[in-house]
Amino acid sequence: QSQVMESGGDLVQPGGSLRLSCLIPDLQSEVYAAGWFRQAPGKEREGVGYISADGTNTYEIESVKRRFTLSRDVAKNTVYLHMSRLKPEDTATYYCAAAPTHFRSSYLPRNEEYSTWGRGTQVTVSS
Repeated sequence: QSQVMESGGDLVQPGGSLRLSCLIPDLQSEVYAAGWFRQAPGKEREGVGYISADGTNTYEIESVKRRFTLSRDVAKNTVYLHMSRLKPEDTATYYCAAAPTHFRSSYLPRNEEYSTWGRGTQVTVSS
């Protein structure tokens, strides 16, 4: 499997929670870090959070810290974005992307290194 596939987007009320899932490429020739990005209508795409290939290193942007967390099930090649206390301004299409790390398992790549993208999943926060 060489593609990235997101799932889990939904309509949720403000203050609610949601978990997004992302299936990451499973290739013996490489290990991948993963990033979650989002794009709201009329806005630039922004990186939301990142997780290393081994799951030991994560980073979230300031606006989602203490609300969003990332985790990874290495055996299932799946990355999760756990979102809580959702706000209307979190409404966006969320994209997962994978970046090759050349077996640097704890490395967090720069945004420009994310080369394999999913098609996105819609998250709408509204009452």
